[in-house]
Amino acid sequence: MSVRVDLNISLDGFATTTDGTPDDPIGQDWMRLVAAYAATRTFRERVFGDTSGEGTTGVDDRYAAAYFEGIAAEVMGAGMFGLHTFPDDPDWRGWWGEEPPFRVPVFVLTHTSRADIEFENGTVFHFLSATPQEALDRATEAANGGDVRIGGGASTVREFLRAGLVDRLHVGITPMILGDGIRLWDDLRGLELTHDPHTETAESGVVHVTFSRRAT
Repeated sequence: MSVRVDLNISLDGFATTTDGTPDDPIGQDWMRLVAAYAATRTFRERVFGDTSGEGTTGVDDRYAAAYFEGIAAEVMGAGMFGLHTFPDDPDWRGWWGEEPPFRVPVFVLTHTSRADIEFENGTVFHFLSATPQEALDRATEAANGGDVRIGGGASTVREFLRAGLVDRLHVGITPMILGDGIRLWDDLRGLELTHDPHTETAESGVVHVTFSRRAT
């Protein structure tokens, strides 16, 4: 079993954007940040339900495919589910529509008690108030030997990294400057001392950097 993270970040290290508006809560900066990932054949099929075979098939697609391979449970923060945007709506079922791309048990970290939400494609959202280790223990049990992904956002990922709970961190670095938001790397000095880095540049210009826990 491996604990994995995959994130898209800017060249200056930001994993969130700040240009969202009430009419466009995602914002144009976010769409630019994930453009290469969203253009892949894997993303189009898995997230958009596009089975036409359209989309890029190079290095970015290989990482997009690896994002889903072997994942049997996921942990995410309340923001990634969307609770910060709709905190008082008991019927809010998340950003992901009626066919979330996860298809596994997902544990959402929140201080707000909510009933589980189950979807026909196997995705089940569980809501819990827990430490990173407690959440990982729940997810590991649910994964039953499969990998666990710490999905995001950046603040949640940093908590798991600081606690030494992540075996593999992959970041797709998009060559753009955001200048503001939530930085992934804050408080993570010396990560390369415990995790070996590997770098690969895609045809899109995105640099894929993977930190894998060093064997002891």
